[in-house]
Amino acid sequence: MNKKSEKFLFEYLNNAAPTGYEYSGQKIWLDYVKPYIDEWRSDNYGTAYGIINPEADFKVVIEAHADEIGWRVNYISEKGLIYVIRNGGSDHLIAPSKRVNIHTDKAGVLKGLFGWPAIHTRTSKTEKKPALDNIFIDVGATSKEEVLEMGIDIGNPITFIDEFDKLNGKYYYGRALDNRMGGFCIAEVARKLKENKIKLPFGLYLVNSVQEEVGLRGAQMITDTIAPNIAIVTDVSHDTSTPMIENKIYGEIECGKGPELTFAPSVHNKLLRMILDTADKNKIPYQRSAASRSTGTDTDAFAYSNGGVPSALISLPLRYMHTTVEMAHKNDIENVIELIYQTLQHINPKDSFKYL
Repeated sequence: MNKKSEKFLFEYLNNAAPTGYEYSGQKIWLDYVKPYIDEWRSDNYGTAYGIINPEADFKVVIEAHADEIGWRVNYISEKGLIYVIRNGGSDHLIAPSKRVNIHTDKAGVLKGLFGWPAIHTRTSKTEKKPALDNIFIDVGATSKEEVLEMGIDIGNPITFIDEFDKLNGKYYYGRALDNRMGGFCIAEVARKLKENKIKLPFGLYLVNSVQEEVGLRGAQMITDTIAPNIAIVTDVSHDTSTPMIENKIYGEIECGKGPELTFAPSVHNKLLRMILDTADKNKIPYQRSAASRSTGTDTDAFAYSNGGVPSALISLPLRYMHTTVEMAHKNDIENVIELIYQTLQHINPKDSFKYL
């Protein structure tokens, strides 16, 4: 990873872009990819995509999602404390003592924190676990009126403050690696194609979708717009080598051992076989996983659209997903980029992906 790429990575990952408010991150992403694409477009809800060879009839999508999980202001008590609902799959167990940014319409970004009773004040009778109905944000106000006067109102999105950084020379960590790290990967694929003067015999669509964390919504919209012939989706997966994760249920995946390739009904076997063969030929390490029904990623949205789009999933192993300390190994990031880059060079628009 060169210095320019890493500078973009830090700027992109440290920017707050909660579900439904992805546009600030999309601007950063587009500014980076513009030198490597022929044109770009966006839809009404903010999904952004860059295109290489826009005149081509055969369309290949490489995709990530741009939104991060967070919270929304749901209720303000008479004492000026803020109660929340999830915006995506946020974990209430990690909220107490976390600092947050409240993104207001009127006053910009305001700071707050998730409060929690001190250990000294809790007894066996009053001890409670964090839950959606008891976690709260303190903004230093003493009344509902004061909170409203600050510019905070119902519906405002909230994100954790924790920032992106390096760990032990091998890992990146922070909030929102899920899945802006995927957006970084597909941007790097475009850079490599441009710098190595690779000419593709099809149109390549780099798609950075919105609203994945609330049901794959951005991907559902954009696949109907683009109507691709093939889709390669990148997302994150669980490193199951850390404590309290049952391998018999969640499989055996570990950071540093390569991208995860998933076998699932929505994953097209012929496309997956091409990716596997590409990895073997180029000596790119990978790990295998299985999903019984859906992958839970934008792969499902692409696969089951437009009469069926051959789709595959390349995942980045991640520790501590949906926390503020998500961790990814540098080698895995580079190998996700390389695997997509090499696979694209093996796609021939004349080849059929039909089974019969």
